[in-house]
Amino acid sequence: MTGKIAQACRGRLRVFEDRLLVRRFNAGDTQALRRIYEKYRSDLFRVAGALLHDSATVEDVVHDVFVAFASQAGRFELKGSLKGYLAICVANRARNVGRRDRPVSQERLRQAGPQPDSSETAADSELHEKVRAALAGLDPEQRRAIILHVLGSLRFREIARQTGESVNTVKSRYRYGIARLRSQLNGQVEP
Repeated sequence: MTGKIAQACRGRLRVFEDRLLVRRFNAGDTQALRRIYEKYRSDLFRVAGALLHDSATVEDVVHDVFVAFASQAGRFELKGSLKGYLAICVANRARNVGRRDRPVSQERLRQAGPQPDSSETAADSELHEKVRAALAGLDPEQRRAIILHVLGSLRFREIARQTGESVNTVKSRYRYGIARLRSQLNGQVEP
């Protein structure tokens, strides 16, 4: 129970900090924009990396999203989570790049996913490769729902609100994608 309370407190602090950063950003504080970038940069690169084909395009997409975000200074209204808003912007921008229907390369998924550390066993590395390969074979919309939920740490209603889709559509894409992953991986991984 104590862990849940601590997690809830951290979540509230994160929301409070984001609202304060947005207020400062809207007042023209460039350090607030820098802090927002530093705070969410790695999460956004993971989301873009999982959706795009090469690292240069990933960098371009994240850069473009922050340039567009910076242009909203003085008039940006935060209606949900800042991380969720930025992750959805990255996902939408990635889709607009025109790469959505191309097959996902194994190298791209390898770069996008967490890198194994020295303590990770060979079996864990092999499992990571299997998951990456299975993820690459998913329908793009299912892959996007899984990536935003898992890598982006977004709730289904946040994804739905930001994409304009129904919560049921987002949940269905996630559920069907997870089911396909499970069948491809023969139950070796639990999300």
